[in-house]
Amino acid sequence: MKPYRAALALPGLRSLLLVAVLARVPLTATGVTLTFYVVQDLGRGYGAAGLVGAAITVGAAVGGPLLGRLVDRRGLRPVLVLTTVAEAAFWSTAPMLSYYLLLPAAFLAGLLALPIFSVIRQSIAALVPAEKRRPAYALDSMSVELSFMIGPALATVGVTTISARLTLYLVGAGIVVAGVALWLLNPAVRSAAEASTGPQPRVARRQWLTSRLVAVFAVSAAATLVLGGTDVAVIAVLRENGDVGFTGAVLSIWAVASLVGGFTYGAVHRSFSPVALVGALGLCTIPVGLGGAHWWLLCLALIPAGLLCAPTIAATSDAVSRLAPASVRGEAMGMHGSAVTVGIAVGAPLAGAVIDASAPLWGFAVTGAIGALVALVVLPIELRHRRADVAATAARDGDERLPTPLAPTVS
Repeated sequence: MKPYRAALALPGLRSLLLVAVLARVPLTATGVTLTFYVVQDLGRGYGAAGLVGAAITVGAAVGGPLLGRLVDRRGLRPVLVLTTVAEAAFWSTAPMLSYYLLLPAAFLAGLLALPIFSVIRQSIAALVPAEKRRPAYALDSMSVELSFMIGPALATVGVTTISARLTLYLVGAGIVVAGVALWLLNPAVRSAAEASTGPQPRVARRQWLTSRLVAVFAVSAAATLVLGGTDVAVIAVLRENGDVGFTGAVLSIWAVASLVGGFTYGAVHRSFSPVALVGALGLCTIPVGLGGAHWWLLCLALIPAGLLCAPTIAATSDAVSRLAPASVRGEAMGMHGSAVTVGIAVGAPLAGAVIDASAPLWGFAVTGAIGALVALVVLPIELRHRRADVAATAARDGDERLPTPLAPTVS
């Protein structure tokens, strides 16, 4: 618990994480709410609903780095005003739009989506010294897990007890409130030391977008691809076995395992490479489908992979915060958010296509294998940079051990 106490004692971190949990809940409810609205109220199929979700996803993937760059150049509050107004405009008009107007509107909404996920991670890097970021990012990752447990469940309750149309308004209101709350909190996006130096010169993208940072983005996408594929494969396995009623229980066990893994990751006194974590996540996901004969066996099979979910996302966020210069950290975090978004967007339909062509257990196997393969591909980059880090540290330590030359005497 000591690492967590030390991190939470830092000024501003407690309030930031509290706002993060509450602000992310309505954002995690958007997918379920829009799906029900398109299917029930507009009378379209699930494929049409998926296209609306894809439009938002593509927009968010494009807009994340652009909004992050705007934060770097203009500060946080102007971006929050822009995105909160855009969110209010979309969610107040979406229930009145036809399907063919909803598609381009959804893309624009994604392009100007409230950048809560990336801003929170950028603020953690500003508020927390590098040596204390692991527990801070672990807490952030666990808060994301909690939000995904609460948001879709609340959306489902709203749709089934009220209506999908009214739930759209409620979700939009929640997102606008989140934007206002974040504007009022106005968390730092640069540390006090970074801010005291005044405006920093722009760093050319080719200087900071190194092969190592690109590798972190790749494993971030691979991790969420595995998670998105697992989500779909779990539902497919349970439907095949007639255990759909246990879907909530199975997904809850998976989520609790992720929370336990995230808490453990933040409490240990050593860091883990995101490449290693993604590789382990992929390998642990491959055999999950073998436990599909019974719902409780599936729960047990999901636990090892579940334990690695939150730690993997936390490790990638931590790595980006260390590798990106402060002057471009917003853009880098935006790219990280885009990688995470793309991974989820690809993982779910990929697993669905594999399952349709074969059997549910192959949904786990294929997405898990892709995660492990991406880790294997970027491993040489990680090893090369680690050897360079060790050599640089050894050279620096050697210089510090050299005797200091004596000052010349004056006769």
